[in-house]
Amino acid sequence: MGNCEKSVTRWVPGVVSATFRKMPLSADEILEICRECGLQAIEWSENAHVQAGDAEGARALGEKTRAAGLRIAAYGSYYRLGEQEDVDGVFSRSLISAKALGADVIRVWAGTKASEEVSEDERKRLTLEARRIAEKAQAEGIRVAFEWHKNTLTDTNASAERLIREADHPNLCCLWQPTVALTPRERVEGIRRMQGKLVNFHVYSWPDGKRGPLNAAEWQFYLDAGAGLGGEHFALLEFVRDDSLEQFRQDAQVLVKLLDENLGV
Repeated sequence: MGNCEKSVTRWVPGVVSATFRKMPLSADEILEICRECGLQAIEWSENAHVQAGDAEGARALGEKTRAAGLRIAAYGSYYRLGEQEDVDGVFSRSLISAKALGADVIRVWAGTKASEEVSEDERKRLTLEARRIAEKAQAEGIRVAFEWHKNTLTDTNASAERLIREADHPNLCCLWQPTVALTPRERVEGIRRMQGKLVNFHVYSWPDGKRGPLNAAEWQFYLDAGAGLGGEHFALLEFVRDDSLEQFRQDAQVLVKLLDENLGV
């Protein structure tokens, strides 16, 4: 009859390094503040702290991260579907850094336009490109995760679901974040509809479309919706109010406490 035990979701607190771009903090300073705040993982961001194609720099940063007792949650590339003629050449540069860093997930962007503005022919081309880069990353043991974002093919639940379905590749998945264009109900629906393909969450609160302190009640709502994900996933802080280091510390405290309370969800 199989195993009837309830699947368990384990959330690991961390940060997206682009959060510190405007402060700005060096990689060493980011590692130190993460340890101070009880965070356990980092999604290192392309252009901010890791350059595409810089295998030596990425490898050194990966080693430094692990030596500090933190994990690599992902490599946050800025590769966008449909932007370049040399797909293999451009994507390979980001993939080189992701592999050298030791990331098992590379974040990419699902195009450059809102899904409702994309023609059927454009969508087909983007879908084929998604499958192409998924195949290339799979050969390196790295999953491809789409940024969940406005003005891309993941700006609505239905469009994101369609992209994953039509690309039809086991190495494609999605990140998730509370996109301000969607209502709270739509956000939760997206988590539930996509949870078989969701990996990490980007964590922030934007009341009325503006950056605010991290709202534990709001995020409990999302964690409840993701309870069926099962396995281990990273919950990564992003978009701190006023790009304030003090606000980051407060948000990190809220996140760590919230995830501690949700152990075994």
